[in-house]
Amino acid sequence: MAAGRRATAYRQQRNGGNRGQFYVYGNTVRQAEALPERAPKRRPAQVERPKRQTGTSQQVKRNRNRAMTISPVYAGFLSVAAVCAVVVCTMYLSLQAEVVSRSENISALQEQLAELTEANDTAYNAAVNSVNLETVRNRAMNEMGMVYEAQGTVIEYDSPTSDYVKQYSDIPESGVLAKSADVSE
Repeated sequence: MAAGRRATAYRQQRNGGNRGQFYVYGNTVRQAEALPERAPKRRPAQVERPKRQTGTSQQVKRNRNRAMTISPVYAGFLSVAAVCAVVVCTMYLSLQAEVVSRSENISALQEQLAELTEANDTAYNAAVNSVNLETVRNRAMNEMGMVYEAQGTVIEYDSPTSDYVKQYSDIPESGVLAKSADVSE
């Protein structure tokens, strides 16, 4: 509608000014539509409730008071339950802290073990590499007078005790060091 008025005003200026006429498109003049009146909302009829008695019975008052209070036994039970919960939580946290500290200690000991094992392996390899078996054989044979075993140079004998033998003199040809008097020949 505003576009129609603008176009009309433009035409009036072009055609020689304002003649006081306003051109309206269409075959009838539109009239403003009146809005329908709104009917007031009707509220649904309120259901009549039975009137309460103004005086409540003594039993109802006692039940309400009892529901609003906590019995001493129940309060004691709740207190004991709360204390138990706190004790259990404290024990759990202390055990958790102990587990963490032990795992850290284990990690430190494992690192120390790895370092000691590496140092031990290095020392062992150095000791093995420093020993020349040919040098040991030459020294034993030349300086100490040791000889290789040969057929018949090893003498076997029966020891009276099975632990060890101290040799104070030569071993006899028979291989027996001592005989007991009880043994008959």
